[in-house]
Amino acid sequence: MHVLRPQFRIEEQQALEFATRRGFGMIVAADERGPRASHVPFVLEQRDGRTIVQIHFTARNPLALLADGTRRFLLIVVGDDAYISNDWYSSRDNVSTWLYEAVHLSGVAHLRGLDENRGHGDTLLAVAEARLPKAPWDLAQMEPDKRETMLAAIRVIDLVVDTVEGQAKLNQHKSDADHVAVVDRLARSEETGHRRLARKMQALRPGLGYGLW
Repeated sequence: MHVLRPQFRIEEQQALEFATRRGFGMIVAADERGPRASHVPFVLEQRDGRTIVQIHFTARNPLALLADGTRRFLLIVVGDDAYISNDWYSSRDNVSTWLYEAVHLSGVAHLRGLDENRGHGDTLLAVAEARLPKAPWDLAQMEPDKRETMLAAIRVIDLVVDTVEGQAKLNQHKSDADHVAVVDRLARSEETGHRRLARKMQALRPGLGYGLW
């Protein structure tokens, strides 16, 4: 990841926390034909002093065969984003831009044994279900034969992370007046992601005179 400015950089621990909260991203790896990618849910954990991202593919996914213990995978995790028009700023002659948050986690990918499929499924479901305001659903509630057939059709991958990169491009380099003007615009947007960005930007400079939203 090319970090555009030092003040946009997300520190490593914050980047890992961001990825953990999102729990969904895009895995990229390359074979002799070029890059391949899949969108995947994941769980992130600390194991034996290492950061591990565990994911799964269907058995037919070409990426599963690339997890050979030597090839590097990249996990791209993105948050909210918003286009910013140049005439939203308070001052003149700004350039239109795009605000966003993103984290890249990369390292060597390892294919796990089929005996780990159930544990992965249980963990992934527990994390995802905990985000919902309801009693959690789990694999034990599934008809056993169907459950085992589905589990046998996936391949679990451990991505052992050795590089953590993150960037939050939230107009940190702009003046207070420009910062407030953009926050107020985003806060009035119909897009919930824009409003979340506005709240994050306001938290960066909480003492300014923001409008009433």
